[in-house]
Amino acid sequence: MARILIMDDDPNIHQILSMYLERDGHTVLQALNGTAGLHLEGEADLLIIDWMMPEVSGLQVIEILRGQGCVKPMLLLTARGDEGDKLQGLDAGADDYVVKPFSPREVTARVRALLRRAGIKEEIILGALMVKPQSHQVWLDGQEVQLSKLEFDLLSAFLSTPGMVWTRDRLLGRVWGSDFPEMDRVVDVHVKNLRKKLHDDPENPTFIETVRGVGYRLREQE
Repeated sequence: MARILIMDDDPNIHQILSMYLERDGHTVLQALNGTAGLHLEGEADLLIIDWMMPEVSGLQVIEILRGQGCVKPMLLLTARGDEGDKLQGLDAGADDYVVKPFSPREVTARVRALLRRAGIKEEIILGALMVKPQSHQVWLDGQEVQLSKLEFDLLSAFLSTPGMVWTRDRLLGRVWGSDFPEMDRVVDVHVKNLRKKLHDDPENPTFIETVRGVGYRLREQE
């Protein structure tokens, strides 16, 4: 199942779409404007974006992300339904287009189609590390590594955005959930345990690098 970011300035849209998407087993992230959405984009697998938003419009969000090389599926929501507007949205980089008012079932069906089209990686290879997301299995130099669920979720967060810095607060929200108390020490302990299992030296890391005063990131392999 995917992590889906909804960018829309209407709380009612968030409420109804979140309910249907969560029924499908997805995790839902929410942003009430384009600026907030751009900050959260790195944590999502698929984006649902409203065209008319304050600060940064949905169309601008899509253009910015595509300009940065983002290839994630993007579904555009809008009340503008004529052919010219639809073509403008698709030309900007949207993968699909739904006109308001819409059926939540139609949106969830389109999300499923976009996810199928994007495909889910059966395995991720990073140097000597191989990860199978579907089965939660990890191998290092051909030897299977036993990770706890939290350790695997932490590794998955890093793998989703190589080179991007994760603050401790963002890792808490991604791995432990928004209701978890803010405790930087929890993140540090689990990163330490993950590094130990991956034989990753903090002083000369192969995989997880400390960004002092900020957080952690996965090193991009040469």
